[in-house]
Amino acid sequence: MDAFQAVADPVRRSIVERLAGTGEATAGELADLTRTEFGISQPATSRHLKVLRQTGLVSSTVAAQRRVYRLNRRPLLDIAEWATRQQRFWSGRLDALEDHLNDHPEER
Repeated sequence: MDAFQAVADPVRRSIVERLAGTGEATAGELADLTRTEFGISQPATSRHLKVLRQTGLVSSTVAAQRRVYRLNRRPLLDIAEWATRQQRFWSGRLDALEDHLNDHPEER
């Protein structure tokens, strides 16, 4: 699984958004978030966190008996750069299509 597939899931996307806003969160805090928003259990949240770790989107450290998660921004920057390239590519083509259809309404 890659970063695109990982953030395609709404639970994982919510975790990423939370970490982007707070900088870090414990596994327990993230389990509370997903339980509140999605009604899922702590073990299910752990599986989502494992996917995020495996794809490099988050890293974790152990502090006492707590696991603290942090967002790794590089994979998100890679996604943003890809999306920007796609936007540039398609923007010009869609503008050209719109102009063509405006010039040739019979083709609509």
